[in-house]
This record gives sequence, C-alpha cells and structure tokens, in this order.
Amino acid sequence: MPTRRPVYQTETTGNFWTDVREAAKRLGEMPCARNSLLSGIASGVGVGVVRGMSVRPLVACNWAVSTFMLVSLGTWTICQKNIIEERRKIQAVVEELPRRMVKSKDEPPPPKASS
Repeated sequence: MPTRRPVYQTETTGNFWTDVREAAKRLGEMPCARNSLLSGIASGVGVGVVRGMSVRPLVACNWAVSTFMLVSLGTWTICQKNIIEERRKIQAVVEELPRRMVKSKDEPPPPKASS
C-alpha cells in the first residue's frame, strides 16, 4: 500500500528572500519540524561549546554544525516514521470497525446485565 506523504507547495513571489521569510513563518505547521530543529540546535550548541574548550573555534563550529544537521535529520526521520506508523494503525482500525459492527446471523444477542 503506497503511503501518501504531504506535499508542501506554496505560491512563489519570485523574490528569494520573501519566499524564505514566508516559509519560515509556516515552519511550525510542518509535522516534526519544530521538535527536530530545537533538538538539533540544542545538541549543536552543546557539542560546539564542549569542543570549543579544547580546539580552535573553527573546528568547534564544524562540530556544532555537523551535530545540528545529524541530530535534526535523525529526529525528523524518526518522527516521520512514527507518524506513518500511527496513520497505518488508525487506517487498520477504521477498516476493521465496520466488520465489528456487523453482527452475524448465528451470533446470539449479548446477555443483558441485571441490576
């Protein structure tokens, strides 16, 4: 079964910086984007500061940026996988629900609870 992934298409104005600013405004609407970016930023800053204590600033910056990219991509990928898995479970429940509601002719009615 092919999964339907959301396509984020927006109208462009032709001006690169205006388009970037508009995309940044809608960043919180994208699933997993906020959490993955915050995790990446926090990890990158942490690794950059720790590495900055022992090596030159340029090397520490390389470590910080690399850590940011790796953690952001990793957390975004895991989050997307979890969303897809949850959608599959919901779809399975929705498909199973009508089958549960249909009673077979041979099945006796459930006993009534006495008070």
